Amino acid sequence: MIRLFVPDPLAAGAEIAPSPDQARYLLAVMRLAVGDAVLLFNGRDGEWRAIMVEASKRACRLRAEVQTKPQASPPDLDLIVALVKRARLETIVEKAAELGARRVRLLRTRRTNADHTNVARLQAIATEAAEQTGRLDVPDLTEPLTLDRLLDGWEAPRRLMFCDEAGDAPDVAWGGETGRAAPALEALRGQPRDAPWAVLIGPEGGFAPEERSRLRSLSFVTPVTLGPRILRADSAAIAALTLWQAALGDWAATG
Repeated sequence: MIRLFVPDPLAAGAEIAPSPDQARYLLAVMRLAVGDAVLLFNGRDGEWRAIMVEASKRACRLRAEVQTKPQASPPDLDLIVALVKRARLETIVEKAAELGARRVRLLRTRRTNADHTNVARLQAIATEAAEQTGRLDVPDLTEPLTLDRLLDGWEAPRRLMFCDEAGDAPDVAWGGETGRAAPALEALRGQPRDAPWAVLIGPEGGFAPEERSRLRSLSFVTPVTLGPRILRADSAAIAALTLWQAALGDWAATG
């Protein structure tokens, strides 16, 4: 069934006017008519089954009928990613939404090779991914800020998993004969499940030496690598979020 994110409050009997783009999608693309059902969510009131009660050429109205899922939030996980080329950044935002990141924070570093981005477009991509994956909220997107400003304003007790591609941090992997990855992975698994975290992914050129030095000196930072191969930023983001979710997030075993 079609799912839509709406900003309106949702409750039994609430009537919702979809945005012009949403109405066009429902009427012209999906060919819905009066009496057809969709699912609505707003990040606060859970998911609701709604019926189309009015339809014209360019607009429609929906009425919420029954809650199908109570509100739930993903783990308190930020993805912090340096600006990269547009297509890769859009992939990162889409996959962050699919993999359960609560926020995506955009970053400028010494070696960032993109100096601007369309945050509104990225927010739309995150919204569409949330609609398709069944989550009940949409990740927040923030305007880019510098690494120094990010670290100067860091709020405890959130910890930071720093994906350090330079090669002298413990390897992160799923184990193996040598057990090389065990210290880093166990460090993640030993943390409380409800603790707030962030994952930091650098630019395509990597972090500058002075940035790495500062990051590795901070008590709230856990430096890791993502194995023996050099990953592009989009691959690194997917790998890091997957690892964190398996160790501490809503993929982790609860028994």
